[in-house]
Amino acid sequence: MSKKTVSVWTSIPFWRRSAGWVTGFAAMLLIWLTFDTMGQIAMGTDADLKNGITKRVPGPTVINYKITYEMSDKRGHEVPVIGEKEKFFGRDDWSEEEARELLHLGKLGSQAKNCMNCHTLLGNGAYYAPDLTKAWLDPAWGPNGPYLGMTNSKTKEEAMSKFLQFPSQYPTHERMMPNLGITEKEAMGLVAFLKHMSSIDTNGFPRNFGRMSTDGVTGAIHGK
Repeated sequence: MSKKTVSVWTSIPFWRRSAGWVTGFAAMLLIWLTFDTMGQIAMGTDADLKNGITKRVPGPTVINYKITYEMSDKRGHEVPVIGEKEKFFGRDDWSEEEARELLHLGKLGSQAKNCMNCHTLLGNGAYYAPDLTKAWLDPAWGPNGPYLGMTNSKTKEEAMSKFLQFPSQYPTHERMMPNLGITEKEAMGLVAFLKHMSSIDTNGFPRNFGRMSTDGVTGAIHGK
């Protein structure tokens, strides 16, 4: 009696072995990607900044530096660039501990005030109000924007702080921000949190944030 030939494509053991190999490979790939990502998103240190070492998530003392958003031809999108020292609320010598505490205060403030109920942060949240991931780089808060004059402020951080404390006095958008009872200290923390977030390399996210102006002064244009 002749033995019947069975195609490998209809062989149940073949598909069982294949499923095992694919599952094992996917698991190994996931583990490798997890460890690789952990290294990529680990926050840098003050020493990194002083030594010019670029991290995707810079250390808290990045608030002591000027941050711009510049086109990278190699990567095909804008990337944050950390420049020279820049005063933040009158200082450019915030220690790592002080800066970390300020950022922590801002992060807690954003959670307590439920900012993501209207805004998005790093892709999370609502779309009722503008995305805040690169809000610090919005030229509207810069020397050529309207908000310095509107808030009678000399610096970007001062203008943002006043707006956060008294939003009803400064109608910057059709959908006005409600008064959330933000204190001066909380506002300082929130502005520090926003500045640090703008320094994070988010692979060009958000895509609608816009490109650098040609004059090199006004910075990125906030997407609407």
